[in-house]
Amino acid sequence: MAEDDRKTGGAAPDDDLIPEETPGKPGGDKMTTGKPRGSMALALAIGAGGGLLFAWAQLPLPWMMGAMVATTIASVAGANIRIDFRLRTAMIAILGVMLGSAFRPELIDRAGEWAVSIAGLLVYAVTAGALVTWYFRKVGGYDAVTSYFASSPGGLNEMVLVGRAMGGDDRVIALTHSARILLVVMTIPFVFRIFADYTPSGTLLPPGGGLDMAWQDWALLAGCAVVGAVIGKLLRIPAAYLVGPMAVSGVIHLAGVTEASPPSLLVACAQVVMGTGIGCRFAGTPVREIARIVKISIGSTAILMVFGVLFGLALEQITDVPWFVLVLAYAPGGLAEMSLIALALGRDVAFVATHHIFRIGFIVILAPAAFRLMRRGGQS
Repeated sequence: MAEDDRKTGGAAPDDDLIPEETPGKPGGDKMTTGKPRGSMALALAIGAGGGLLFAWAQLPLPWMMGAMVATTIASVAGANIRIDFRLRTAMIAILGVMLGSAFRPELIDRAGEWAVSIAGLLVYAVTAGALVTWYFRKVGGYDAVTSYFASSPGGLNEMVLVGRAMGGDDRVIALTHSARILLVVMTIPFVFRIFADYTPSGTLLPPGGGLDMAWQDWALLAGCAVVGAVIGKLLRIPAAYLVGPMAVSGVIHLAGVTEASPPSLLVACAQVVMGTGIGCRFAGTPVREIARIVKISIGSTAILMVFGVLFGLALEQITDVPWFVLVLAYAPGGLAEMSLIALALGRDVAFVATHHIFRIGFIVILAPAAFRLMRRGGQS
């Protein structure tokens, strides 16, 4: 792992972020690092166009979903597109500050109520992960190592790195996780629109502040992004560039230092970059391979989501949290993506984000250790 850590700079910058790598050649070659190729300007143009189209059509979470769908189609069609790691990292920090601005002082009184649902999250991750591992082995035909690390409901970057170190096919692991994120992000907002009385805001831009904020608020929010990212990286926190700024922003908003949030226009740009980054993951991969992975991932994603709904319905009786909010907190779609959906749907962002932070921690810390113990037990 030492060599892999040097390549990625230590802790994963985001739950669902892969370093500057390109998919391997057809036939099972591993992913290899290399000079980034492809047009970022074209990727952003396609993503922004898709976002604008979705916003005009008043679809859920339009700027991220529209960009994601448009660039995924472009990638499958053979477009040579990419998103630079540094741009995506900066936008992730902005989203972290925005999510932290949703934290309010009254949330402190409710934090103790989350212990039961967080404990249930661990049970969910183990149960659903075990079933998906079996599914990949029996239905997908993956080898044991690849099945295990492709089945975790999150922690893409770590699962790719550790899976490769353990002898798995990191290209398949990465594509399977990417397909899962794509399917979950495309499904969840429409489920909420049907079952949770969600209605679009009627505006083109997402929630946020205006560009006419006081310079003090600009300075505070920028400081949250920079200081939070540095602290998160130094502490090697999973999803450091998102969680660090979110934590610092959450602290100053809980303390009442400011009530400002990043401007709507900047938030829309960040969502376009996020959605474009998801779509670009499929660039350079043969269509047949993408189709095969997506086909297999539909079944695994269905398993994860069904278990999420079951756990949500059960825990609703204990916690009094609506089942659909629990589903959003458990959904294996990425911390940034699910938190953005919570914000767009007007749900409890702090609740959802906190659960996804714990989910990432569970997976990143426990999944590799559990695999090593199982392998050691099998060899003894």
